[in-house]
Amino acid sequence: MKKYIDSGKKDTRSGFGAGLTELGKTNKNVVALCADLIGSLKMDDFKKNHPERFFQIGIAEANMIGIAAGMTIGGKIPFTGTFANFSTGRVYDQIRQSVAYSNKNVKICASHAGLTLGEDGATHQILEDIGLMKMLPGMTVINTCDYNQTKAATIAIADFEGPVYLRFGRPKVANFTPENQTFEIGKAVHLQEGTDVTIVATGHLVWEALQAAETLNEQGISAEVINIHTIKPLDSDAILKSVAKTKCIVTAEEHNILGGLGESVARVLANNNPTPQEFVATQDTFGESGTPEQLMEKYGLNTNAIIKASLKVISRKQ
Repeated sequence: MKKYIDSGKKDTRSGFGAGLTELGKTNKNVVALCADLIGSLKMDDFKKNHPERFFQIGIAEANMIGIAAGMTIGGKIPFTGTFANFSTGRVYDQIRQSVAYSNKNVKICASHAGLTLGEDGATHQILEDIGLMKMLPGMTVINTCDYNQTKAATIAIADFEGPVYLRFGRPKVANFTPENQTFEIGKAVHLQEGTDVTIVATGHLVWEALQAAETLNEQGISAEVINIHTIKPLDSDAILKSVAKTKCIVTAEEHNILGGLGESVARVLANNNPTPQEFVATQDTFGESGTPEQLMEKYGLNTNAIIKASLKVISRKQ
């Protein structure tokens, strides 16, 4: 069993900032727009080095999306930045009408997603955003797991033609994927081979899934771990190939059980190979104020929850 090493905890939003900095040097069409959260989105360096390509819109997220859509007409590649809650729920009409319906080449980059926003509480957390965005025709939805992958994804989406929702987070988390990786949109990453249960995870739950697999292995259970960084388009082939071997699956995400990765996987299974599935996700609820660790524990989004779900789904196999 391969053991993954945390090279040093980093926040995924800093991975976005590093990727944007790199794009500033290499792609002159990339422009950045921010809704008064430059520091939180780590856009400082881009602003400093490319002030003519940075636009501070202020606390006017709907305007930011409209301006970004307009910029694409002139060949620019706009990256918008604010919290995930304000990137989606607050501006859903503008995204639907001005970006998705028109198939504009806007990159909607959203930090502070999920419960791990922490102490700011339920009004700033969002657990519905993946569902909102994946339902928009033509929208690509990406949810990265660590600093290195977020940096690589940020760079990759600049070369992708079409609207993208890139979701990342606030807290410092394990940084364990390769530093100079090539990010392939829509291509799952197999992290661990296994034969007894498939664990597919996204975002912050990928590291938790790896820790769960290690514990399960010590108990004599072989767990396959797959990093689903792209929710849409979903790598259905990777999922079906894995469950053909393991005969059961656990999905793990920092998102509502309704509308997220788990439901997308369930649809693939229902259409192709009905398979026992357990869901690690929030149970149709809002969050609350607390540290990220406290909230992940209370709402069942951690290593122990994945182990419990794995043992349960294995018991359901025929």
